[in-house]
Amino acid sequence: MSEPSEPGGHDPSSGTSGASGTRRLPVVMEKSPGKGSGKDPDGGLDQSQSSAAYDPVPVLAEDEGGRAGRFWSVRRVPAVLVALAVLAVSGPLLYDIAAVRADRPAMHWRRRLADWPARHAVDEAVVLTGAGVVVAVGIWLIVLAVTPGMRDVLPMRRASAGVRAGLDRSAAALVLRDRAMEVPGVQSVRVRMGRAKVAVRAVSHFRELDDVRADLDAALGAGIKELGLAGQPGLAVHVGRAARKR
Repeated sequence: MSEPSEPGGHDPSSGTSGASGTRRLPVVMEKSPGKGSGKDPDGGLDQSQSSAAYDPVPVLAEDEGGRAGRFWSVRRVPAVLVALAVLAVSGPLLYDIAAVRADRPAMHWRRRLADWPARHAVDEAVVLTGAGVVVAVGIWLIVLAVTPGMRDVLPMRRASAGVRAGLDRSAAALVLRDRAMEVPGVQSVRVRMGRAKVAVRAVSHFRELDDVRADLDAALGAGIKELGLAGQPGLAVHVGRAARKR
């Protein structure tokens, strides 16, 4: 005579529990990238194909987290210099104008400055030099006003509209360098992190250069994805042998 099953019993064949009503979910294991992902079908390794081997992570849409633009610099040093220059010129000038309004003679420097254009022609070297300096300073200030600056900070993907994050280029290069040093056969690595491209130069002391380059492509491609940058840079890897000592 079989016993009746309890209301809260567990049926191992179904994978469900009567008490909690939950079901076991399957575990999906991510396969690691292959060793030869950067190789062509013939077995060789094409550098341009290797550079484009990884797919950039798609950037979140604007309604999900907002557009991740570059960070704008506060320009403290140029602002202080301009403020000091304006203060040095406008302070004595306003004081002299107020003194003239109070029936006092104008300062000697202002009278000489007013007579200076009458004694010099427009095509003289000193006039052209001064005009060139003023134009150069004006262009410099305009460039500072319309460009964001902070070239060393790479914007990261925005998961929330109220949060912005950035990653220093030197820190990103250090992370990728550590990833590259974990590849077997790599003796030394130099990583140049740019906004649009990551240039990697590695020195291998054993293993085939094509195999080392393929592993570097896979490791660095995964590392770039894990940085979480808004604009995924390209990847260029160069592997060579160390120079033999004579």
